[in-house]
Amino acid sequence: MKILSLTTLRELLALSLPMVVSQGAFAAMVFTDRLFMSYIDAAHIAAALGGGVAAFFCFSLFMGLITYGNALVAQYYGAGNLAKCSLVTTQGVIIALASAPALLVMAYFGSSAFEVMGHDPAQVPLEQIYFQILMAGSVFTLIKACLASYFSGIGRTRVVMVSDVLGALLNIPLSWLLIFGRFGLPEMGIAGAALGTVIATVFTIGIYLLFYLSAGHKRQFHVSESLRLDRPIMRRYLRLGMPSGLETFMNVSSFNLFLLLFQSYGVVQGAAIAIVFNWDMLSFIPMIGLSIGVMSLIGRFVGAGNMAQTNQVISSGFIAALGYSSVLAILFLVFRESLVGIFETKDANFTEIRDLASYMMVGLVTYMLADATILIAGGALRGAGDTRWIMVTSITVHWLMLLAQYFVIVVYGYGPRVSWWIFVAMLIILALLYLARLFGSTWRQPTRLARVMSE
Repeated sequence: MKILSLTTLRELLALSLPMVVSQGAFAAMVFTDRLFMSYIDAAHIAAALGGGVAAFFCFSLFMGLITYGNALVAQYYGAGNLAKCSLVTTQGVIIALASAPALLVMAYFGSSAFEVMGHDPAQVPLEQIYFQILMAGSVFTLIKACLASYFSGIGRTRVVMVSDVLGALLNIPLSWLLIFGRFGLPEMGIAGAALGTVIATVFTIGIYLLFYLSAGHKRQFHVSESLRLDRPIMRRYLRLGMPSGLETFMNVSSFNLFLLLFQSYGVVQGAAIAIVFNWDMLSFIPMIGLSIGVMSLIGRFVGAGNMAQTNQVISSGFIAALGYSSVLAILFLVFRESLVGIFETKDANFTEIRDLASYMMVGLVTYMLADATILIAGGALRGAGDTRWIMVTSITVHWLMLLAQYFVIVVYGYGPRVSWWIFVAMLIILALLYLARLFGSTWRQPTRLARVMSE
């Protein structure tokens, strides 16, 4: 059995690289929003971070559910059932619209969380404004994710790249104009940053629709006939996608709680982990693109009943992911002090921040390879519909890690270095479990795959 193919590797990279660019465009929007906030004051920077994290937490359940449309579309595409690809997209839009009441309730009650968590009084109203505007536009965010998942599923990732890059090119200058009130526009501050993001999201949806409703695409994928509720596909969407949604929601919850616990050490420790996670983005974002590519190709071959081809996708995914992560890990290890120093501030305690962050960069180098493994293996298993196992395993390990952090930080009062290595160990354990599942035979069993494809 052939497990390595240069043709498959090239196909995976051609599919994944546009997604890497797309993810990079999103990261650029987040970075520039926080950069613009830094021109005002520290409270605005903190508010943009806190409000943004809170908003993602609130719609993460629906985001995880809707983005599973990628695998469903890929499976139908592989099976040659093009009409059902567009039907999946319609069901995703229906789910996004149906989520609106729940999102509005979370927006209303969630605003009080910042004060309850004891955030600085100067920061709380800024967080609330940013959070509420992002939540008001959250349905658009979900619809955009639905369309992106569709085009990824049918292998047209360049559409995703073009749409998201154009959205970012609008968002960055628009946010600047609205934040600072240039060219006659009102000076809106942090509200302008949030509003710019929402407007850019709606604009991006428009770009997607230009492709989706083009004459050739409408005809090929029977788009006109897909604008309806399809109960069998909706049931399949919820059956396979809900575990992904719950996994995303619970893991985001545990990660945010870990950050809150870690930040309880103090400003030095909070700054150190923020620096490390900023550098982590250079590894994590490309891996997301590769994971999406793996999921799409695996889903396509599952739909086509060509399980032998999946081995080539998996090996190609690991070669690309581990190769990139290894090079980056070496650079991070050798230049860790210089990389941390880029974020140097005038604070008197930055020497302490640098020492801790440089130490934590060693842990980052360790878990980068584990993270790459998790994303590639997870992409393959999701593409094959093995979402319940992923949900149970990932949630269990994440929350056991959080329980351990509680005892380490709160109960026994161990230092941040112990806490950090527990986090690293969690990712290593999760990577090993994913590998064991991936190289086992359970997810490949014909009876299980038949259930995955059934409606």
